[in-house]
Amino acid sequence: MTEPTAVPPPPAGIRQTWDQIPWLVRSAVVWSACLVVVVAGLYVLGRIAVLLAPLAIALAVTLFLTALLDPVTLALRRLRLPAALAALTSVLLLLAVLAGAVTLVWALTADQFADLSKELGEGWKRTREFLTSGGLPITADQLDGWTRRAAEGLRQGSPDPVDGARTAAEVLGSALLVVVLLFFLLKDGRSMWRWALGRTAESRRSLLATAGRDGWHTLTAYSRGTMVIAAIDAIGIGAALLLLGVPLAFPLALITFLGAFVPIIGATVAGSVAVLVALAAKGPTTALLALAAVIAVQQIEGNLLEPLVMKRQVRLHPVVVLVAVTAGTLLAGIAGAFVSVPIVAVLYRMMDTVWRARRAARARTTGPDGPTSAVRGHPEPGP
Repeated sequence: MTEPTAVPPPPAGIRQTWDQIPWLVRSAVVWSACLVVVVAGLYVLGRIAVLLAPLAIALAVTLFLTALLDPVTLALRRLRLPAALAALTSVLLLLAVLAGAVTLVWALTADQFADLSKELGEGWKRTREFLTSGGLPITADQLDGWTRRAAEGLRQGSPDPVDGARTAAEVLGSALLVVVLLFFLLKDGRSMWRWALGRTAESRRSLLATAGRDGWHTLTAYSRGTMVIAAIDAIGIGAALLLLGVPLAFPLALITFLGAFVPIIGATVAGSVAVLVALAAKGPTTALLALAAVIAVQQIEGNLLEPLVMKRQVRLHPVVVLVAVTAGTLLAGIAGAFVSVPIVAVLYRMMDTVWRARRAARARTTGPDGPTSAVRGHPEPGP
C-alpha cells in the first residue's frame, strides 16, 4: 500500500500576511465566512423542505403518532402477540378512537354546526356596534372598509376548484402514507434504528445513540403531554360554556382540543371563537364570564399542568415557539403549525445532548491550566 500524501502547508508568505492582520479583523473574517456558510445551508434546507413539505409533514405526524402508540404496542407484545399483529392492532385502535370521537361529536352537535356561522355573524355584529359606539376613534365606514378589504384578500387567496381537488388528493395520500408508515415504525422501528446506528462510525455511535434516545423521550413526552393538556383544556372550557348556557359548547370544545396542538396561537384563536359565540348568544356579560373562564383554564394549564405533564425537557421559550409556529405555517399551513414545535423540541434536545457530551469530553481531556500531559500537543478527541 502506498503511504497517504501529506497536505502541504500554506506558503510562508501567506502565513506571514495572515498573521500581520489585526486579530479583530481576522476574527470578523472567519465569523463572517461561517455565517455565510450557515445561511447558505439553511436556505438550501428551506428550499428542500418546501419542495418536500407533504412528505416531511407526513413523516413528522407519523413520528408523533408512533411516540403516542408505542406503549400500547409494547403492552401487546408483552402479551406475546407477534410484532406485526401488535402494530396492526395499535393502528386499528387509533383509527377506531378517531372515528368514534368524530361520530360521537357529530351526533351530539350536528344540528348545532349549522348555526355556527349565524352565531359568529351575530357576534361580529355586536362587536362592530361596541367598537363604533364605545368611544374608540373608529367609525363604521372605516370598519366596513377594513372588513371588505380582508374579505377581498381571502377571496383572492382562496384556491380554485382544481387546486382544491389537488390539495384534497394530497391530503388523502398523506393520510394513507401516515397509516402505512405508522404500522412499519411500530413493527420494526427499533430494529431500523439499530441498523442505522450500525452504519455509523464506532467512535460516534454511543453519542448518536444517546442523542437519539433523548430526542425520542422528548417526542414521547411532548405527544402524551399535548394530548392530556388538549383534553383538559377542552373539558374545562366546554364545561364552563355549558354552565353559562352558551350554545355550540361541544363544537367549541372540539375546536379548543384541536387548537391546543398549536401552542399559544391555537389556544388564543379557540378562546376568541368561544367568547365571540358567547357574545352573540348571551350578550356582553356572558361573554366576559366566558373570557374569564378561558383565561383561567389557560393560566392553570400554562403555569401548573404544562410543567407537570411536559417536564422541563420539552419546554421552549415562547419566542422560539412563536417563530417555529410561524415558520411551520408559512411552509405547510395548518399541518406545519401542528408539527413545527415538536420538531424544534426534538432537535433542540438532541443538539443539547451533543453539546453536553462534547463539553464533558473537553473537561476530561483538559485540566485547570490547559491540556493535560497525556494529550498535550495532540488534537482534542471527541465527536
